[in-house]
Amino acid sequence: MLETIATAPPDPILGLTEAFNADSNPDKVNLGVGIYKDAEGRTPTLDCIREAEKIVAAGQTSGGGYLPMTGLAEYDQLTIDLLFGPASAAVREGRVLAAQTPGGTGGLRVAGDFIHAMFPEARIWMSCPTWANHKGIFTASGIAQESYPYYDHATGSLDFDGMTAALSKVPAGDVVLLHACCHNPSGMDPDPAQWKQLAALAAERGFLALFDCAYQGFGDDIDRDVAGLRAFADAGLEMLVASSYSKNFGLYNQRIGAFSVVAPSPDAAMAAMSQAKLCIRVNYSNPPAHGARLVAAVLGDDSLRARWQTEVAAMRDRINSVRRKFVETMASKTDRHDFSFITTQRGMFSFSGLSTEQVHALRDKHAIYMVDSGRISVAGLNDHNLERVCSAIASVL
Repeated sequence: MLETIATAPPDPILGLTEAFNADSNPDKVNLGVGIYKDAEGRTPTLDCIREAEKIVAAGQTSGGGYLPMTGLAEYDQLTIDLLFGPASAAVREGRVLAAQTPGGTGGLRVAGDFIHAMFPEARIWMSCPTWANHKGIFTASGIAQESYPYYDHATGSLDFDGMTAALSKVPAGDVVLLHACCHNPSGMDPDPAQWKQLAALAAERGFLALFDCAYQGFGDDIDRDVAGLRAFADAGLEMLVASSYSKNFGLYNQRIGAFSVVAPSPDAAMAAMSQAKLCIRVNYSNPPAHGARLVAAVLGDDSLRARWQTEVAAMRDRINSVRRKFVETMASKTDRHDFSFITTQRGMFSFSGLSTEQVHALRDKHAIYMVDSGRISVAGLNDHNLERVCSAIASVL
């Protein structure tokens, strides 16, 4: 049977990393994968995590048994508070519940399976463009998919009018996927006023919002980056949230995320989570403990939490600084393309505006790797490679 299986096409992002790793060029640059790099090109372990490791190790007396299907309870509550704020009416009224998942991808898959099980006729509407793996996740969950306009390539800006025009036609009972902040791959987000407009539109049309929150803290700050979730919660709307601590805690290989549900009543939240637990049971049964213990140790301690926020701010500031340096350097090398729009984007990613042909030329001639759409991981740039990357880009324009 296995001899009949054809080789699958490589993943557009992870496959790119495999090609990068196989490249023998000592000056190769990877601008594809979404992993934060410091000024020396390294993925750091945060100081707050080093302290949390000591706390977790000191508190363990045995290996322990399985966690519940919803994971570590303290972690779940701290996640809810971080997303919505402990003063949120939905939180205070017990209408928000969370389940720890294996990364944000795990949270999205639980959301997809939950949607398909509870609302089998529902379609999911995704921004054009969106993270490449969104389509695969919801296809695997068996959900029909639609798209709505989001990014204006000509101006390098958010197409809010096109977005709202499309969403105003979404029927009640469908699901709309929204990026909470640092939209991947465009880096363009709605502002607070626009989030309120979207919440009003959801209330008017009766669609269910699913937020993907993978970069909290990498846009403006911890609280402003979840303005969309909070606008929907303040409007009394139901919603689902898939969130991740991979980026803002640097816990990439711990696979630490969450699936959250906001319901109209505590009983409705409990019922929804009971169904989500069935999806969890047949997928991975229960999540691993270590990453959740680390996050809980940091968020549950005032001193460590403050240190974490300082470290997140430092990562955010470095990314924004790299954006400015990139735009300035490109302006000094060519006038054939205006890259100034990149400074208006937020988070780890930006659309460079480069064509697929130009991307391939950068890969083949200069060992500079980015996905075919021209999306770049800004955090992959630093003072050691910026000049070379900009010269190479200028040469293919």
